Amino acid sequence: MGSSSFCHRQAKVPRQLRKEKMVDRRKKLGTRGEKIATSYLRKQGYRIIERNYRSRLGEIDIVAREDENVVFVEVKTRRSTEFGRPEEAISYDKRRRLSKLALSYLTYRRIEDTNCRFDVVSILMDKKKVRKVKYIELIKDAFPAVP
Repeated sequence: MGSSSFCHRQAKVPRQLRKEKMVDRRKKLGTRGEKIATSYLRKQGYRIIERNYRSRLGEIDIVAREDENVVFVEVKTRRSTEFGRPEEAISYDKRRRLSKLALSYLTYRRIEDTNCRFDVVSILMDKKKVRKVKYIELIKDAFPAVP
């Protein structure tokens, strides 16, 4: 009796389920990156005020203070540089959205007359050792506010 290819065929995973798994992996990577960045920033002398500030406009990963500055930190975490370095993923639209979010945050928290800036923490994780950081870079004053 010949073997039937039907019996040996694996069930195809529905596209929506594959997409959900990919989003879940990305979210875990992002959360892990934010924890690493928070620890790194503390070691650099930053005082963390808030993580994951959300409004209807979106989310700011980390809000911190360094000296007299309020710093809005965008964390970019990647497993490879196949599509460029992590910090290169911050588009003009993302910078504009972060600028509006920062203004919203300052208004909501009633913070006035203070210097602000946007920093980026770029993290590249080791592909083989999931929990190992290959490199981490802090880019101070990474971009100006965009109207």
